[in-house]
Amino acid sequence: MSSRRALSVLAVDDERPALADLARLLRGLAQVEQVTCAHSGSEALRRLAERQYDALFLDVRMPDLNGLELAGVLDRFANPPAVVFVSAYGDGAVAAFEVHALDYLMKPVSRKRIEEAILRVAEANDDRPAPGPKPASADAVEPRENAGQTAVVAVERGLGQGTRIIPLASILYVQARGDYVRLVTDEGRFLQRDTLAEVERRWTRQGFHRVHRAYLVNLRRAVEVLPEHGGTASIVFADGSAVPVARRQVADLRRRLRM
Repeated sequence: MSSRRALSVLAVDDERPALADLARLLRGLAQVEQVTCAHSGSEALRRLAERQYDALFLDVRMPDLNGLELAGVLDRFANPPAVVFVSAYGDGAVAAFEVHALDYLMKPVSRKRIEEAILRVAEANDDRPAPGPKPASADAVEPRENAGQTAVVAVERGLGQGTRIIPLASILYVQARGDYVRLVTDEGRFLQRDTLAEVERRWTRQGFHRVHRAYLVNLRRAVEVLPEHGGTASIVFADGSAVPVARRQVADLRRRLRM
């Protein structure tokens, strides 16, 4: 093991004592360099948006986004972490391995089982690039689309209300709302704490285009561009909704549509 690089781990459990015990065991291993903790599936998604991890030690039963649901989202990532489930219940083991988990640990977890799981993670990560901050072209919450897969975004619905997983293809446009953005989708409207500039950076390769200081549109869902007085325009969607196009953005939008 000495020739292997140390591992970065994200530990997730909604029960704080169990999470503290898990983090303590992980930090006690020489193979583990860093342990970050998250107290919910939605918090884990935010952590994964900030950087890459070698491994995710994940509780199965959580109230907002449970471990199996989170692992299902990770399966669409370009470079997902190795997943190890940690649970007080054995009934999730079959489903866990269906989402390609490396191991399934039963609570209370012993140091020996943690060591075995970390060894499996190290072996699985031998050929992977070292984790670190997300590159400018990557986004953990909105994974890139691969053949036969659908890019998604996770949106928190509010305290105690869980997390909604929304296909990017269902989003018509994004509107700036102070410290938040509003996602207007086929399924409704959702607020997310983010900036329009950051969403634009992440989603440009998914077909989104900035048409106004307050609007980012999904060009794959647009059906018409209508000229307006003063050199501005409106971009229209199939449901009849429309957003303004700033005058300085009209020419750039038309060039983008001709690509």
